[in-house]
Amino acid sequence: MNPKGELSDERIDERITRHRTAEVRLTIVGAGGKPLANAPVVIRQVRHKFLFGCNAYMLTRCGKAGLERGYRRRFKALLNYATLPFYWGSYEQEQGKPAAKRLREMARWCAGNGIRTKGHPLCWHEVVPPWLAKKPPAEAEALQWGRITRDVKEFRGLIDTWDVVNEAVVMPSVKPKTNPIGRLCKRVGRVKLIAQAFAHARKANGKATLLLNDYVTDARYEKLITDCLAAKVSIDVIGIQSHMHAGYWGAARAWRVCERFAKFGKPLHFTEATLLSGKLKTDSDWQSRRAGWNTTAAGEKRQAREVAEFYRVLFSHPAVEGITWWDFSDLGAWQGAPAGFIRKDMSPKPAYEALMKLIRKDWWTGELKLTTDAAGRVSFRGFLGDYAVESGKARASLRLDKAGKLTRKAKLARVK
Repeated sequence: MNPKGELSDERIDERITRHRTAEVRLTIVGAGGKPLANAPVVIRQVRHKFLFGCNAYMLTRCGKAGLERGYRRRFKALLNYATLPFYWGSYEQEQGKPAAKRLREMARWCAGNGIRTKGHPLCWHEVVPPWLAKKPPAEAEALQWGRITRDVKEFRGLIDTWDVVNEAVVMPSVKPKTNPIGRLCKRVGRVKLIAQAFAHARKANGKATLLLNDYVTDARYEKLITDCLAAKVSIDVIGIQSHMHAGYWGAARAWRVCERFAKFGKPLHFTEATLLSGKLKTDSDWQSRRAGWNTTAAGEKRQAREVAEFYRVLFSHPAVEGITWWDFSDLGAWQGAPAGFIRKDMSPKPAYEALMKLIRKDWWTGELKLTTDAAGRVSFRGFLGDYAVESGKARASLRLDKAGKLTRKAKLARVK
């Protein structure tokens, strides 16, 4: 497959208009139910439908009040989606004593700022509690399912999206003699483990959005998804990692990955995307943290250019519903990499500014000042998402939830 023809600026822009906007005919009615004829109205977008996200792991942990304020201010100005850390080994260092308080505080801050949250991950062979390895296999398995049930149920309504199983393609081969989750996966098989994990998460929150997530993007992941769907596993979203520490995939590869997994008919989330603004990674060590791995002026220019192209390609693909960056700031970033949209002092890099332009300007419906006709109607084209409709001191909400031509009605209510 040659995606070259799909990746011209013209084709990307055309797809964005076709898949990310709606042509709306809106009838506005007053509190009494009558059309608001020949009246001035203001229509403002307040939220994207598309999930523009990042892990928010440094929330409450920036160290200084000024840094914390800067982190939060820049995060909520740009993004509407946040991944929160539920790594079992750090979340429940002592059996039966999960660190729910901090996670609840993080999730509530996100909710209060219009940011949807996702928990990551519920089942993973890395970052396993040391005490779990001491349990007999049957007890370790029961504890894994119990952990899923407990956490999904406890955060229901606050966190309703979860990475249920993470990196299952390689899971059975990771120290299966000593790693309790690797051992479990090898014993029962990938598909059965995934099916069990999803079943417990689904039972704990029937309205949750559940993801299968992996960094493997080749035929092995395709086969695993095929086998899971054949076994009726209720996967809502296919998660795709794209840590590009060693260099940018390029637009063609990004498009090919989208096409490869879109065939399953499930939404795609790019769950862990990374492009560096400093020296690129040249080794295969994904465990160690490096000191002195800093952002550079030249690297920041490169990162901004690559980020803009990567986001444009993904935003234009109809199967993609979300992109989550990894990490938001260089402060506390994974491996110490210069991966953030902002620097350690919380000042914005060019990549942040490039995304602000795309997300909050180019892909954002500006304030529309319109006048209804005699039947109370207005027409406009807008990006999918949530809107406020105002006329005088009356207001209504509007949601554009699908692309194409839409007919909608908004009933105004006076604001006290």
